[in-house]
Amino acid sequence: MRTLPFLTAAFLAIFSLSMSGSAAAGGKITIVAAENFYGDLARQIGGERVEISSILSNPDIDPHLFETSPSTARTVSRAAIVIYNGAAYDPWMDKLLSASPSNDRTAINAAKLTGSEPGANPHLWYDPATFPAVAKALEAELEKRDAAHAAFYRANLEKFDASFAEIGEDIAAIRKDHAGTAVTATEPVFGYMAKALGLKMLNEPFQIAAMNDTEPSPSDIAAFEKSLTDGTAKILFYNSQVTDSTTTRLLDIASRNKVAIVGVTELEPSGKTIQTWFKDQLNAVRKALDAHTQ
Repeated sequence: MRTLPFLTAAFLAIFSLSMSGSAAAGGKITIVAAENFYGDLARQIGGERVEISSILSNPDIDPHLFETSPSTARTVSRAAIVIYNGAAYDPWMDKLLSASPSNDRTAINAAKLTGSEPGANPHLWYDPATFPAVAKALEAELEKRDAAHAAFYRANLEKFDASFAEIGEDIAAIRKDHAGTAVTATEPVFGYMAKALGLKMLNEPFQIAAMNDTEPSPSDIAAFEKSLTDGTAKILFYNSQVTDSTTTRLLDIASRNKVAIVGVTELEPSGKTIQTWFKDQLNAVRKALDAHTQ
């Protein structure tokens, strides 16, 4: 797993003295999301009753290069609710939370909520079970803090669940038609979704090495390239937020051998919602798989 830079403990400790109330101006509940897709989820559930800040929000940069700052620490220290991924994807959030302890703050950790095992693929949001679980936990916390508007939060949760169920229908349809199709990826970003689609993921040792910033073995590289040149892999998934010379070379090999290429992202693209983001990617997968069977 790539290691993200942290503020030192001494530097962070400064902000433990700067706690403020859990409500923003106007009585809104303050929510801080480590990643913008959890921020979008908070917006869909909390509506105008919440004030949201998303720390990782630029889909055009590598999220692994993020560095915390004094303003980030202050933002977290003032939150009533913090939502983050966990599973060592955003370890800087644990540092920030520890530096500004508060009995009035609730932290929703998606990895703990979904029972993710230590060392598992941290890209949990691509597991179709993650967003509904986080949404349910968030709604319960909002209802607890703002009982007068419980019906509002419940209605928003029902609306989210109904719209996300459509994603489940898309997944089921693709799985029905294409389960067992062999695919590969430069990183395991889309791994949970590929599994939900019933796809056979190749070259996982290579992907784990890439995720952990270690060199894949020569045999792993050779196996990856062979899966692209001999027609075994029907799709190459790549992380469009993180490209390097190795990714560029593999994309070129895939292109020359007419392997479908599907870009996926770690953060929610600008102008999208969770639902439209997922639907766009699933549509791209469907198109690539349908072309393969024609």
